[in-house]
Amino acid sequence: MLLSLKDIFVNDGMKSEYKYELSLSDIELSGIYPFKSDVSVNAVIENKTGLVTIDIDVEYLYCRPCDRCFVEVETLMNERFSHRLVESLESEDNDEYIEATDCKLDLSELVTTDILLNLPSKYLCKGDCQGLCQKCGHNLNLGECDCDKREIDPRLEALKQLLD
Repeated sequence: MLLSLKDIFVNDGMKSEYKYELSLSDIELSGIYPFKSDVSVNAVIENKTGLVTIDIDVEYLYCRPCDRCFVEVETLMNERFSHRLVESLESEDNDEYIEATDCKLDLSELVTTDILLNLPSKYLCKGDCQGLCQKCGHNLNLGECDCDKREIDPRLEALKQLLD
């Protein structure tokens, strides 16, 4: 969604609100398509005494397997992003501002970038997920498996002989 913000940049106190649905279903992350619903976007752009800000609220259903036990987990995500907008930047190294070249802003691109950068690097079904048994693959969240836990690493077998 390409927005023309010329009126907002030149009029102090002006405010605009945008509501729409954004589809991210074609985005693949680590071999899966985790966005199971459209992203509900509510953006408010406001000029307060010459400082133009954008506040974005998003809500979407995120579904992917747990990184430890591989159980599929659906989470309703609610996030808020805020940015300061400027018409031009003197240096491209500035991460504090978003440049709206020619007073235009691609809101969909900004929302997509914000969501992707805010996703957790490790996705767990619960904070204390036990994962899978390294030998038999049993989900340890469902209970213990019958594997022998006392097995000695073969690299340390020589040390065991010293104790005997």
